[in-house]
Amino acid sequence: MPDTLTAKGRAPAKDGLTAKGRATRARIVEGAAEVLRERGVGFTTLDDIRDRTATSKSQLFHYFPDGKDELLLAVAQFEADRVLEDQQPHLGRLDSWESWHLWRDTLVERYERQGDHCPLGSLFLQVGRSRPGARAIVTELLRQWQQQLTRGIRALQTNGLTSPTLDADRAAAALLAGIQGGVTMMMSTGDSTHLRAALDVGIENLGMTGHAGPGVPGAGDVRRK
Repeated sequence: MPDTLTAKGRAPAKDGLTAKGRATRARIVEGAAEVLRERGVGFTTLDDIRDRTATSKSQLFHYFPDGKDELLLAVAQFEADRVLEDQQPHLGRLDSWESWHLWRDTLVERYERQGDHCPLGSLFLQVGRSRPGARAIVTELLRQWQQQLTRGIRALQTNGLTSPTLDADRAAAALLAGIQGGVTMMMSTGDSTHLRAALDVGIENLGMTGHAGPGVPGAGDVRRK
C-alpha cells in the first residue's frame, strides 16, 4: 500500500476500543491533523504521521484497519468538530444581541486566521464529498451548526428581541448558507468582505422586527472590525 495520502472514503470505526485505546486513537488523529495542516494532504505520508505521533505501523493499522482511507475520514471528523468548537462559547449562548455580535466577531477571526487554506475542504477533495462517510460528516456538521443557530434565534424570541412569528429554523438555514458562501468567496479572493456582509446583514435582519431592551445593543449595531 503506498504511503501517499489519497483516499476512497469509509466511515471511521470506533467500536470495541478500551478507554486507553480511544485515547491512543484520538492522539493519532490529532497528530495527523497537525501534519496535514502544516504540509497539506498531497504532501503528507503515513510515515510523516507515524513520526509525529510516535506510532508504529502495526499500531496505526490496529486503530485504522482500512489504513489511509479510514485515517483521512477520522481527521475530517476531527476538523469538522473543530469548526463548531472554535465558535464556542458564543455559539452556545446566542440569547442576546451582544452574544450574537461576539459570535460574529469570533467566526470572522477564525476564518481570517485560516486564510485561503481549508483543512476540511482539502481532506474532502481527497476523500470525495459524495462518498457516504464524507457526506455523513458534512451533513452532521451543518445540521449541528444550524441547530445551534436555530436555538439562538428562539432564545431571542423568548427574550422579546425578535419577532415571535419568525421561522427560526428557516432564518438559521439562510444565515448558515450566507456564511458558507462568504467563506467560499474569501477562500477564492483572500478578502473577508463578503463573509462579514453575510453575517452583518443576517443578524440585522433578525432584529428588524425585534424589541431591544434598555442598554441592550440592537441587531443593527453589529461591530465591524
